[in-house]
Amino acid sequence: MKSISVKFCWLHCSNESELNLPRYETGGAAGMDVEAAVEGSVVIDPGERVLLPTGFAVALPEGYEFQVRPRSGLAVKHGVTLVNSPGTIDADYRGEVQIALINLSKKSYTVARGDRIAQLVLADVARARLQLVTELDETRRGSGGFGHTGA
Repeated sequence: MKSISVKFCWLHCSNESELNLPRYETGGAAGMDVEAAVEGSVVIDPGERVLLPTGFAVALPEGYEFQVRPRSGLAVKHGVTLVNSPGTIDADYRGEVQIALINLSKKSYTVARGDRIAQLVLADVARARLQLVTELDETRRGSGGFGHTGA
């Protein structure tokens, strides 16, 4: 498994002593858990969307992105997931990393400071070079869309 250096910066002094850096919880984990840097707590009502601070910014090397993904436990146990999944943090973004959560359950959910609310997965980025053609190669599937394979 290769290791890539990512620069990380706390945006407020209190975060450094009260919150953990994003971290891998197990040796085989692909994603680093991210904690909420909310003051006090935030209640997310059913159907409500919120943008939660993490209290940090990152500088990714060119050619990489952080994919922001839901935490499976939050989704399964509480119906709380990401509005846009996966979200993307681009290599040239230097603002605070924020997490857009939505409550899909029928009960309110409370996020407290330090709660793990999402995961960051470091991923390679390939840039597409579009080539304009007059027609595309044929495939067995062809233009069959949603549900075409019977599922």
